[in-house]
Amino acid sequence: VPSNRPLTRLAMSPRPEAQAPLERFTETLVQRGFQEAITYSFIDPAFQKVLDPEREPLALANPISADLAVMRTSLWPGLLKALTHNQKRQQSRMRLFEHGLNFVPTADGLRQEPYLGGVAVGLALPEQWGLAKRPLDFFDLKADVEALLALTGEPEAFTWVAAPHPALHPGQSARIERAGTVVGWLGALHPRVTQILDIEGDAFIFELRLADLQAARTPVFRDLSRFPASRRDIAIVVDETVAAQAVYDCIHQRGGELLRNVYLFDVYRGKGVPEGRKSLALGLILQDFSRNLTDHIVEETVSGILAGLTEQFDATLRV
Repeated sequence: VPSNRPLTRLAMSPRPEAQAPLERFTETLVQRGFQEAITYSFIDPAFQKVLDPEREPLALANPISADLAVMRTSLWPGLLKALTHNQKRQQSRMRLFEHGLNFVPTADGLRQEPYLGGVAVGLALPEQWGLAKRPLDFFDLKADVEALLALTGEPEAFTWVAAPHPALHPGQSARIERAGTVVGWLGALHPRVTQILDIEGDAFIFELRLADLQAARTPVFRDLSRFPASRRDIAIVVDETVAAQAVYDCIHQRGGELLRNVYLFDVYRGKGVPEGRKSLALGLILQDFSRNLTDHIVEETVSGILAGLTEQFDATLRV
């Protein structure tokens, strides 16, 4: 009897450039030392009340057990349960992430949205001889999240807003926004939550909505300038409450088309700076596509930037 091989038609899956694939985000987290976790969509109602008390979860009609009785509204309960499970087995340094659906009841019914979340605890780096041991802090996990935001091609579109969250430590929590829409949260776990969930050490967590995270900027070619760039460094003194992001926004607004980049390279508090104020040292990169920038043009642009900072933040130039 002759044998016949089955025929299978192959089709290329569409990969729109305006949407970053999920694999890029998960691979980035793995490269930064995270391990993927897969947890139940059913969670303990007690975990839900502690971590997301403002939302009422959907209760299951026939739950598997009492501690798996409601649908999750956040990835955090499952991740933190996995964290405590491993801590009780002598795992002191952990980086876990998960992607999956959250189930949020609304007036229009149950809304299912894909999210990406993570938790980190322990030392900032694996123990080694070359560097002193240092515990993980807020900015370590913030750097991991910023690496994810950079995959969209426009990290500058995201803003970090200091805001309270019931599960996060006051003063160490941030709401992440994109074009005014809340994308997610990042912060240190609240000490009360840490005690209730029996977590050892300071844990830091984040969660991002994938629909907003995967929306990427389509790459567009732009001519390179044949003319050299000019750099000017300024140090301004502003109130302690002024956020660096607000300073960035003001500088971009006043710098116009000549301003190519601005970055913060030093923050100083102490001798020479009044109490309740801080010094921000910023590097300004100026460049034109059609001409060399003279000192007069550069100084005029920098003066306009300083005038805007003075007007908006009562900033003074530190010399």
